[in-house]
Amino acid sequence: MAEKEKTEPVVLQVLPELNQGGVELGTTEIASELQKRGIKNYVASAGGRMEYNLERLKVEHFTLPLKTKNIFKMYLNSWRLSKIIKKYGINVVHARSRAPAWSAYWAAKRCGVHFVTTFHGTYGLGPWGIKKFYNKIMTYGERVIAISHHIKEHIIKNYGTDEAKIRYVARCVNMDNFNVETTSAERMIKYLEENHIPEDKPLITLIGRLTNWKGQKLLIEALNKIKDEDFFCVLVGDDQGRVKYSDELHNMIEKYGMTERFAFIRHVTDIPAAMMVSDVVLSTSIEPEAFGRIAIEGQAMGRIVVASNIGGSKETVIDGVTGKLFESGNAEALAEAIKWALHLSTAERERIGMSAIKNVKEHFTKQIMCNKTIEVYDEVVNQESN
Repeated sequence: MAEKEKTEPVVLQVLPELNQGGVELGTTEIASELQKRGIKNYVASAGGRMEYNLERLKVEHFTLPLKTKNIFKMYLNSWRLSKIIKKYGINVVHARSRAPAWSAYWAAKRCGVHFVTTFHGTYGLGPWGIKKFYNKIMTYGERVIAISHHIKEHIIKNYGTDEAKIRYVARCVNMDNFNVETTSAERMIKYLEENHIPEDKPLITLIGRLTNWKGQKLLIEALNKIKDEDFFCVLVGDDQGRVKYSDELHNMIEKYGMTERFAFIRHVTDIPAAMMVSDVVLSTSIEPEAFGRIAIEGQAMGRIVVASNIGGSKETVIDGVTGKLFESGNAEALAEAIKWALHLSTAERERIGMSAIKNVKEHFTKQIMCNKTIEVYDEVVNQESN
């Protein structure tokens, strides 16, 4: 009996918009790899700054109001997506966020094509679980991609999803960008000079938008406990309008007499350079990160990463080998972990840095993520029944 000819996926990725973020980055990374392999693929969103990336890749983008949560507009979007699916011969629709996932699901069902989702976060269930039905669309995929084991457990526990259809595909680091060898001294000097950061102090860096769950207050409390140590702390991230929270952070620092030992930077274009000049890269979230990209980016740069022992960080940081985990929400534990990092010998620092880079190369590269995602596409279009 002749072997059945393999079907090639033709993929449409659907997301709310294409402004900067983890979902958007993952979308463009997959689009790039599909294009490189000669696999037809398209993206639909409300548009944004990262449309330019798709233009450069020659990946066609369809601009639709997919950010809307209006049920009537969502249904109208499903008809628009149906037309695209039929016109371009799409056989896999990959939804990456809840509101557009409903539109994508209706369109896929209407056209009889495969539907895949990526569960990017622990979506809130709301009071009395009223959002559970809305969120559950992300479990309707023939295959549901979980970006961490933490997310996989969340899906099974909260939505009763059959584990057999969940596929673990970790987020990644683009090692072309986060590369110790290609991050030049000129780039590091430019970062330090532009942001008025002292070059003669051990640098502690926390990257993440200014919001309570990212743990900036916890960090300030911890550093107050070890302020006899020599350090300078850089908080990179926009408050996104949370002015009250930003003011609270400044007031705490002033109260503890550490004003001259902190810098706030709203936005950094060269994150690899910011990490490379840092002695310690932090991930201090007091709520579980779905994955925690900063922890693997810091490891990719060979830095000493100190992270909360919850969420995705437990999967990416090997305690004492590629970095240090501390008890989440515990300022004393964080203070001790930072002190440990600051007192490492040069040899210990190099050993941990090399182990960290190896960890990322073996488990968390862009290529690994792309390969596993495309395997999911191949799986749904080529198995006998779904």
